[in-house]
Amino acid sequence: MSNTKSIILSCAGIGSRLGLGKTKALMDICGRSLISWQLEFFKDVEDLRIVVGYQASDVIEEVRKYRSDAIFVYNRDYFHTKTGYSYYLGAKDANQLCIEWDGDLLVHPDDVKKLLSEPSEFIAYSDKTSDDAVMLSTNNKGEVVGFSRSSGDWEWTGPCCLKKNKILKTDGHVYNILEQHLPIKGIHIRAQDIDTYEDYQRALEFISKW
Repeated sequence: MSNTKSIILSCAGIGSRLGLGKTKALMDICGRSLISWQLEFFKDVEDLRIVVGYQASDVIEEVRKYRSDAIFVYNRDYFHTKTGYSYYLGAKDANQLCIEWDGDLLVHPDDVKKLLSEPSEFIAYSDKTSDDAVMLSTNNKGEVVGFSRSSGDWEWTGPCCLKKNKILKTDGHVYNILEQHLPIKGIHIRAQDIDTYEDYQRALEFISKW
């Protein structure tokens, strides 16, 4: 992976909707933590920045089993902010291109490789699978042109990639940052976001098909 890119892995949130009582990065997926799956995909990524908040020490301990060189960034206001703020914090001292990756997202390994090799800015999206999805629309050029809670062609799952100077401070979501820079190239991926127990069950089925 080019040294002009960084991955910002957002693991600061509480994950209250899932009801596990722990951050989603540490949830068990087929006998191992969710974040361990992600770190396996990122083993060749040189600059990996993990934004932590809730249960930060537990997340750090788990990550260090796999990546002693990961950089940890603290979102100390994780209770009042969303992933957009974590993206902003993680990108501040990162490389020119910053790939945002949610800590509750599983992406098919072949599609992970496709995203990591993409040389420019992008927004990834999938077929609708989640219970509480943000939708997005694309144009005939394959560019993402809008986000919506009520309608759209695809599910906005992330990841995405922006130049660092475009990642502006927000207390909101990553898509609130992206909306200011549309249209952006879209890439269709196979992915499963985990927000609810039903999503969790779908994630187990998703992995079983790899």
